[in-house]
Amino acid sequence: MDYKQCGNRVIVRIDKGEELVDSLKTICKKLDIKLGSIYGLGATEKVTVGLMNTKTKKYQSKEFTGDHEITSLLGNITTMNGEVYLHLHITIGNVEHKTMGGHLTSAVISATFEGIIDIIDDQVTREYHEDVGLNLLKL
Repeated sequence: MDYKQCGNRVIVRIDKGEELVDSLKTICKKLDIKLGSIYGLGATEKVTVGLMNTKTKKYQSKEFTGDHEITSLLGNITTMNGEVYLHLHITIGNVEHKTMGGHLTSAVISATFEGIIDIIDDQVTREYHEDVGLNLLKL
């Protein structure tokens, strides 16, 4: 993993074998980023994607293995209980050019990930809402 800060933007490279979500959290902690957005693309060999079941209020997750392109990663950075909180969604494509997507839980990079973090000079936190079953923005 490597990164370079350019004003309120951070250019990110995550390398083969590294876990994407953990790497992004590490960068946010090192740079003390409390609010921002993330976008990027790359390739993964093992990725877990979830979908929120609104009736049970639980994520239904599925792991995909093998070569997949990360055609889009989008998300935001906030905090919860004083810790970095990433809310990330991903779209991946397979060798048959079929795409899948959802809430990103984890991804192991198979070639590289290239991303940009846009830093917002402020802070927004989250709190759990029982009726929805999610950690919602506290504005």
